[in-house]
Amino acid sequence: MEIFDQYAKNYDQWYERPFGSSAFGLEVACLKRVISPFSLSLEVGVGSGRFAQALGIQYGLDPSIELLKLARQRGIRGVLGRAETLPFKSSSFDLVLMVVSVCFFEEPLRAFKEAHRVLKNDGYLVLGLVLSDSPWADFYKEKAKRGHPIYSHARFYSFGELSSILARASFRVERVCTTLFEEPQDQEPVKNQEIREGFWREGGFFCVGAKKIN
Repeated sequence: MEIFDQYAKNYDQWYERPFGSSAFGLEVACLKRVISPFSLSLEVGVGSGRFAQALGIQYGLDPSIELLKLARQRGIRGVLGRAETLPFKSSSFDLVLMVVSVCFFEEPLRAFKEAHRVLKNDGYLVLGLVLSDSPWADFYKEKAKRGHPIYSHARFYSFGELSSILARASFRVERVCTTLFEEPQDQEPVKNQEIREGFWREGGFFCVGAKKIN
């Protein structure tokens, strides 16, 4: 997406601000709850590489060359490409990670099928995302209505829709964790550090671990 090239530095600097920094730490902790041990891993939609670096992900793919430059500075082996056509051999990775990227995919089903292809047998797909069931989705949709350059391109899915798409791509959801249990905002540090097992629609950030089947 050209928009991410244009706003790459602003996007990355968001994580330095009071809300972004505190939310990032909480989201990483939530993702760690659903990630199984792995040897070779890929983040699809790696962005500037912050999540990949924090979680020990080696490879990162993104359509934005400017964001990839930042990811490479963080030690990620960055590859230019799109989620729907991954430039990797089949059965290459133990883990594929997608964090706050599914809402920007043109074809989520195709992207999940590609993740399935590049995963080894019994490999895991781990998602970190905002779901449309959540009040946080309404918060970001309102930003989109006001012309936010990034959220105006986002499409949010319900937990039911997401589970259905994953099943169609031959994944079985095995673990879900939820965090960000407070009123949506993006200025002040996150106060509630709770992470709950399972899907809780009142949360703001959802971590889903799905196992490759078939």
